[in-house]
Parts: sequence; structure tokens; C-alpha cells
Amino acid sequence: MIDTHCHLNDAEAFPDPGRAIREARDAGVEKIVIVGIDTEWSELAIKIASEHENVWAVVGWHPTSAARYSSSELKKIEALAGHDKCVGIGEIGFDFHWDYSSLEQQQVCLRDQLELAESVGKPVVFHCREAYTALLDVLENRPVLPYLMHCFAGDLNDAKRCIELNCMFGVDGPVTYKKADDLRSTLKYIGLDRLVLETDAPWLSPVPYRGKPNHPKYLSEICEGIAGVFGVDSGVIASKTTENAERFFGI
Repeated sequence: MIDTHCHLNDAEAFPDPGRAIREARDAGVEKIVIVGIDTEWSELAIKIASEHENVWAVVGWHPTSAARYSSSELKKIEALAGHDKCVGIGEIGFDFHWDYSSLEQQQVCLRDQLELAESVGKPVVFHCREAYTALLDVLENRPVLPYLMHCFAGDLNDAKRCIELNCMFGVDGPVTYKKADDLRSTLKYIGLDRLVLETDAPWLSPVPYRGKPNHPKYLSEICEGIAGVFGVDSGVIASKTTENAERFFGI
């Protein structure tokens, strides 16, 4: 399996990322992608990836960090994007849940990083919370790049619009939640060819770890959750999502 989105660069949650990587591998997670939310976390993602085999980094500015974003920070992200362990730009997008950054700040941050991704030829990992209409309105009026909707939580119409953009979809702990029937129904519509596994560790822990810090080693619970959606063995899900992730990130 591949954990395509985690935050082992969260030093408070993972003071020893090497140990977390070893524990994940023991649990069948052979590859890991660590995702940035600002320059500091992106630099640390690259550092950890550089120190470990089969670990990669995605670098960028999260929309809730957009108030601190500037053109000088973009230059730093561009430099990091040139590292051989960098496989994408992200996580970028819109977040209308938290009031940490204004819409204008988020728009500038998103636009600049989309242009960066296009110029350096990297796929894009999106964060989108309560903002699918706004984000898709932007993307539908730009050149289409390889897109991954991290922790997809949109409705069926959002999914259809994403598919028109040839998006991939990240599936996290919520697929295991009792009240997530709408999500499971939407994932079944999307189909296995577009799904990848994620933990978003240390957040969004799957059942039975919900309410506790998440960890890449819990990825199998998410894999089992998707297997239940499609009525197939978890090995089928592990194989297909791994194939999808390797193709998307080029790893």
C-alpha cells in the first residue's frame, strides 16, 4: 500500500519520523508521501524524504496558511519543487471552514501555485473544505493538470465535475465512519480507477482509532473500508490504489 498523504513533518505529532516509517512498513505501507502546508513544513518533508527510501514529498502552501504567504515564499517552494524527491505541489486550494485567511489571500496563493505546478510540470494535491464550487470554478477555467482531491468530501455533483477534469480522489479515515453513507455512495460512483489511499496522519483517524492521533500504519483500516464499499477483497483495493498512486506521482 501507499499512504499518499500524511504529515510526518508535524514534529509535535511525529518527533521520530523514522520510527513512524518503520512501523508503517511493518504494517504493509511500502511507500509514503509527506505533504507540506507552508515553507517550513515543505522543507521538512523534503528532508525526511531525502533520508528514507520510498518516501517522497509534496511541497506548497495550504489555504489556511495563505495569510502568511508571499512571492518570496513562492520562490522557496519553487526551489524545493526541483528536488528529486518532490513529486507534487500541495496541499493547495480553498478552505471556507476556518477563518484564518481571507478569500483574496487564498485566491492569490492558489493562483500562484497552480502556475508554478504548470511551469515545473508537477501534479497538484488539493485541500478543499466547504469550497468545492469555488475551487472547481477556478480549475474549469485553467489548463488541466494532473489533479488529486485530497480527502474528498464533496457530493455527487462535485465528483462529476472533478471527473470532467480527470481528477484522482484521496480516501481517508471518514470512509470508515458509521454516518458516511453519502461518501461511500459517491466513491462507488467514482470507481476504483480514480482512488488512492491516504491517512492525513496525524488527523482523520479511521475506526477503530477515531478520536486518537492517526498514523500511516493505520492505512489498512482505510483499505478495508473501501473494500467494503466495492464488495471486494482488501488485496484488490491495495493493488489498484497502489497502481493509481504510482502512476499519478510517477513513483
